[in-house]
Amino acid sequence: MLGDPSRLRELEVFAVVAAEGNFSAAARATGLTPSAVSKAVARLERRLGARLVARTTRGLTLTDEGRGFHLRAAGILTDLEAAEDEAARGGRPVGTVHVTTSASYAHHILYPAIGRLRAAHPALRIVVSETDTVVGLIEAEADIAVRAGEMPSSALVARGLGASGRMVVAAPAYLAARGTPETARDLAAHDLIGLGYRRREAIWPFDPADGGRPLDTRVALTASDGEGIRHMARAGLGLARLTAFTVRDDISAGRLVPLLREVDIGDREPFHALWLKSGGPLPARVRLVLDHLATHGRVDAHP
Repeated sequence: MLGDPSRLRELEVFAVVAAEGNFSAAARATGLTPSAVSKAVARLERRLGARLVARTTRGLTLTDEGRGFHLRAAGILTDLEAAEDEAARGGRPVGTVHVTTSASYAHHILYPAIGRLRAAHPALRIVVSETDTVVGLIEAEADIAVRAGEMPSSALVARGLGASGRMVVAAPAYLAARGTPETARDLAAHDLIGLGYRRREAIWPFDPADGGRPLDTRVALTASDGEGIRHMARAGLGLARLTAFTVRDDISAGRLVPLLREVDIGDREPFHALWLKSGGPLPARVRLVLDHLATHGRVDAHP
């Protein structure tokens, strides 16, 4: 089966069908007849024992099994193309690496790190997807995910990128108008900014005198990601509690003021680079990005 050259050709045809949305367009793209394209997909479905496409009078759509298989097949074909390119270029990493991560990590650490990597490897293409919502690597069509928080056991492999503390901050204009909180319990009299989705560990509120247990406070505003919270705080809309590396430049420039450092609970948020387990070695392009992040993408190098 592995030595059957038609198996790879069926993968290629199916990937084109999924991209084009109908057999006629796929036939034009592959140089085959519509009948040959249809038969190739039918053979693939019989071998897998699963229906991959739903045929309608208006064309076709992928089934749930088809969407999942398409993501896997596209990854295989991309890896094959990259392997051929790398071999032709003497093993130098080439091709595309998709990274999904939070907006905060992307803006403050990933993008500055990418510049050095691209300068050394101009044949490497990096695609970044910013989202604070945790999504699967297959769902995101990503090679690497950088995520914060403790990692549960899963089908993912993790490489630690350090841990960063959190800081309570506010804009000078907000403090001039509303006063400066001196204790954690003073937070009840202030507008707090939080995330607009549920996290395993709450950012607000906290009581350092009681082991970090919740205080009777309220979140007045929310944003969909950490960068949104930071910009709200800079605009004087309230107090924010953010990962330290995201606010260091604002504090140095006087745009934000650190608060309650003496009573903070000192919790630190770990960051990891994640990738899917596989039976073989990582493609050189993915391994290169992971190695680069392990050195230049650490959050504890950015106090």
